[in-house]
Amino acid sequence: MLALAESSFFPVPPDVLLAPLVLGNRRKWVRFALACSVASVVGGIVGYTIGLTVWSQIDQTVYAWRLPGISEANFAKATAWYAEYNFWIVFAAGFTPLPYKVITISAGVFFKDSGWSPFFVFLLASTVSRSARFFLVAGLMGRLGPRITPVLDKYFNLACVVFVVLLVGGFLVIKYAL
Repeated sequence: MLALAESSFFPVPPDVLLAPLVLGNRRKWVRFALACSVASVVGGIVGYTIGLTVWSQIDQTVYAWRLPGISEANFAKATAWYAEYNFWIVFAAGFTPLPYKVITISAGVFFKDSGWSPFFVFLLASTVSRSARFFLVAGLMGRLGPRITPVLDKYFNLACVVFVVLLVGGFLVIKYAL
């Protein structure tokens, strides 16, 4: 339930509950990771739906407030970024400590008039990234138990960011070097 809520509106990441659950019963790490992954993706769909439905009702009011950085021109730029990098934006937020819930909601906002294709890309990126994150955490906790806890506490977020940077960088090198 925490994973579902975190993906759409709740500020506490599910790893906080996943790690102690696995430590409490290390043989069930796959079950816990799967439950966390499924709930998180369902929560992402809820966030996507919030963005898809709410923005069209409040957009003109938000523009009228003239909040810094929020304008129709910036909205058009963000829409173009999502159109070009939709998988990578969602994947990066789903795997790293970036706020996944912000991306789930904004994906719904920016894909409002784009049809089903972006939703399926969103769903794929969410499923791959959230599952990778939660199976990695649960797998390490299940295999190594309490010995890995200090390492995860200290380096997990940094390692996730470095992994995504290297992954995206590798694709950019392939794209522009060939």
